[in-house]
Amino acid sequence: MRQKIRPRHPEKIKNPINPIKKKPDWIRSKLNNSREFFLTKSIVNKNNLVTVCQEANCPNITECWSKRHATFMIMGDTCTRACAFCDVKTGKPEKLDKLEPIKISQAVKKLDLKHVVITSVDRDDLDDGGSNHFYEVINQIRKTNPNTTIEVLTPDFLRKGDAYKKVLEANPDVFNHNIETVPSLYLKVRPGSRYFASLELLKNAKKMNKKVFTKSGIMVGLGETRDEILQVMDDLKSADVDFLTIGQYLQPSVKHFPLDRYYKPEEFKELGDIAKAKGFLLVSSSPLTRSSYHADEDFSKLQQNRLKNY
Repeated sequence: MRQKIRPRHPEKIKNPINPIKKKPDWIRSKLNNSREFFLTKSIVNKNNLVTVCQEANCPNITECWSKRHATFMIMGDTCTRACAFCDVKTGKPEKLDKLEPIKISQAVKKLDLKHVVITSVDRDDLDDGGSNHFYEVINQIRKTNPNTTIEVLTPDFLRKGDAYKKVLEANPDVFNHNIETVPSLYLKVRPGSRYFASLELLKNAKKMNKKVFTKSGIMVGLGETRDEILQVMDDLKSADVDFLTIGQYLQPSVKHFPLDRYYKPEEFKELGDIAKAKGFLLVSSSPLTRSSYHADEDFSKLQQNRLKNY
């Protein structure tokens, strides 16, 4: 008897679970393959470093790398969590690279960075969540690059007790932890995280080190309401957060959380104006805004303005 061949399911191919909406003109980034872009790429590759620019498929990579700006992602390229919005791979991470602090400090020097952003994957497998590794990286950068300001974008160190304090002991200039989205979407978008735990981390960071600037960011376009965004702003202000970034969520693939809609540039301007009116010291709000996007320029402007008003 001839075996029946089961037909494929074209409907699953033609209609993926979460179709990706076409990007509007204002969301498209400009390609700029300049000499500096390839220089940055070469330095990153030669030192076997990981950048969030590559791992998270950032839309601003060509612009930033053309300016020799790169956001380093420490502790590997594999995250222990599986946030529905993120393009970083999930799985069992490898052991920490003890030479990574030196490699990053040397890369910062070669790129001649005046301001560097250091982020990481979540490392729930480590007892301290990787806080001591952050400490080592910050200290090594300071030794090699004493005039470079340092911004860290950390995980939430959920259920790691006071582990976050080790990061602050190294005295970064900016302590950033992204709130990412509104409370009503947390279980779907950030199932491994807790909204109020993230707020508490930011609040405690400022309490422990009042000299450090605290920062957080939110994505829009996931299905949140305007009132919910404004409530997040108020919650962050209550936690004494200094800087705020607001950017458009871009769905990485059909397997990721579905994009609800694209916000228009004028909507970002309105949200940015509201945030400034609420008292945030620095606000970046645009379709392509990301945590580290123009972070060096924004921080430099803040320092210059403070010197003028001193």
